[in-house]
Amino acid sequence: MENAMAVMWENLMGKGNQSTPLNSLFRSNNESSSSGDVDSSHLIPQLSPLANSVVYRCSKILQVSTEELQHGFDSELPVGVNELLTYARNLLEYCSYKALEKISRSQDYLNDKEFRRLTYDMMLAWEAPSVEYDPPQHETTPSFKYEMEDEDEGSLFYSSSTNMALQVDGDKTVGPEAFARIAPACVLVADIITVHNLFDALTSSSGHRLHFLVYDKYLRGIDKVIKNSKHVIDTSIVNLQLADGEFVIDVDGTNPTQPVLQHIGISAWPGRFILTNYALYFEPLGVGSYEKGVRYDLEMDLKQVIKPDRTGPLGARIFDKAVMYKSTSVAEPVYFEFPEFKANLRRDYWLEICLEIFHAHKFIRKYNLEEIQKSEVLARAILGIFRYRAIRDAFQHFSSHYKTLLAFNLAETLPGGDVILETLSSCLISLTSIADKHVSGTIDTKRQPAVSLASVLTLARIGFISLKAADIYEEAAVYGEVRVGETTHLEVAVKKSILDTGRAQAAQATVDKMKVEGIDTNVAIMKELLFPVIETADHLWILASWKYFCRSGSFLLVACYMILRGWIQYMLASIFVFLASVMLWRRYFNSRRQVKAIRVTAPPNRNAVEQILALQEAIARFESHIQDGNITLLKIRALLLALLPQATEKVALFFILMAATMAFVHVRHIILVVFVELYTREMPCRKKSSERWIRRVREWWVRIPAAPVLLVKPDDSKKVQ
Repeated sequence: MENAMAVMWENLMGKGNQSTPLNSLFRSNNESSSSGDVDSSHLIPQLSPLANSVVYRCSKILQVSTEELQHGFDSELPVGVNELLTYARNLLEYCSYKALEKISRSQDYLNDKEFRRLTYDMMLAWEAPSVEYDPPQHETTPSFKYEMEDEDEGSLFYSSSTNMALQVDGDKTVGPEAFARIAPACVLVADIITVHNLFDALTSSSGHRLHFLVYDKYLRGIDKVIKNSKHVIDTSIVNLQLADGEFVIDVDGTNPTQPVLQHIGISAWPGRFILTNYALYFEPLGVGSYEKGVRYDLEMDLKQVIKPDRTGPLGARIFDKAVMYKSTSVAEPVYFEFPEFKANLRRDYWLEICLEIFHAHKFIRKYNLEEIQKSEVLARAILGIFRYRAIRDAFQHFSSHYKTLLAFNLAETLPGGDVILETLSSCLISLTSIADKHVSGTIDTKRQPAVSLASVLTLARIGFISLKAADIYEEAAVYGEVRVGETTHLEVAVKKSILDTGRAQAAQATVDKMKVEGIDTNVAIMKELLFPVIETADHLWILASWKYFCRSGSFLLVACYMILRGWIQYMLASIFVFLASVMLWRRYFNSRRQVKAIRVTAPPNRNAVEQILALQEAIARFESHIQDGNITLLKIRALLLALLPQATEKVALFFILMAATMAFVHVRHIILVVFVELYTREMPCRKKSSERWIRRVREWWVRIPAAPVLLVKPDDSKKVQ
């Protein structure tokens, strides 16, 4: 029996460059989904029945007994782990990670249904690892069992909506924490940065609980994407001159009914669009074949800009289905159009994967990563694209989650995403030292970084790249990016970012809810919000109008006294203290009271024509204000250039007088004079003289000419070639 197991494992490991399915490995465990199929001598007392089943299957994969696995775990047990739940969960993680690491050395393990069942059972067992732990039950209505040997036999569930498939799934479901602890151990399945968003995408229609049918379909989708990508590589590099280590990730435009159009200026040409791990390529369609491709670099710092844009015939910006590429290496922006009748999902897919490679190279340049670290970063981005394609192809109704499944794109937009990238770079920097220690035989596998070479080794194992140093760096890939019973620095940064993102999304939801349409309605809301400020300004205006002489006089005396005593500088500080006091009072004494909604009287509804007329009137007023501002600036220019010499002399003398006043008079006295002047203009004894003086100033301002302006029309003959 032992010899047979040894031969089987040698075939699994691919000796002689042969790959064997994992069916032979799991065949003996086909029915071992409960502890009733496990020999009682192999049971671990601390574990639940399902956890015992998982550990037993892991022991068969590792070709060791469960007792040896437990002994190996006890020898590495972290200090202070005494609770039964913690011990059982850590032991389960230890066995699961070691088994997954060994299985992931083969090429076609995603295609084996027993592997998919085992990893799902690992997640279920993680939620209920110990005998004393009774987790909440999350079960759907039980129904008939299902068998899915290949794609055709699963078509009953996959041809219809996922919701229909879930109705016949009688298994227990998996929660987000279990998925986040088990899935990243196999880097083909999940990335530690995007694992939570991947879970949200898979469970968006199932109450945030993962069913096996959905998980199984997702893994089968990844396997299909990998096989299709290998076929694409073999058929797409005929005309490309790829650099060393460069390979094709995806191609579009090969189908005549779904072309890709390259727009440069007013010209457009169909062709084939290719993305590699270093650049974009466009091969124009010639007579019966594709011509030599044009390369658009993503690696070097060329001030690249990649964004969605509009295109159309003869340069018209009509269709929002294009990706714009601009850099210092091209004379003018290049637009790649992805025509389709429904929405722009095709364009969005290519935009996201191009940005993922671009942001990965940007990350490499920012932290000056070396070659081995650079390979790991690009491999992480490529595997993320494969997972993104699997979700896109298998679950088309999860489109709202697409953008969150690419690690470097996600880090560019997440709150705290820079912290995630900084943590990732710190972990990657230690890879070179670990590789050097491994060569010298002094590596300590217990103190490895939170990020390993798992991604680049995975690409090598599935046949995408040739890794010359695979044997040297093999030990650096143990356990992928998760550690038994530990929360790595990268996981902490991701969880902190997710928490901040949740708060930001909750806040944005309230913002979106409060957005209303219509200029009149928004003006009414703004007036209501600014009611305290408007009321204060109205009271001050009443005091300054001297309608109530006693009140206005009293306010004048108090204000003058405060200015002379120098208390005016503390007024702003007093306002801040008052606002802080109100906020703290609300925080600690009135926090449980719900905030009352502001009641706003909505203006009468207007039809479409009335709304257009109101908008036209508002634009006209805005234009008038801009014109007045320009006239004021031109008159000031005329005064500076002495177009009216007498007026310029008066202004110059006024500036000299102001300069002398500010140089020899205390600031508080200047403030006092200005305040008294402005406040007492409406006094009965000053009103007539003030009006006469303001009238003279206006007449003087009207007589000042505006400086000339010459409008030059653009030369239509000069067009970008």
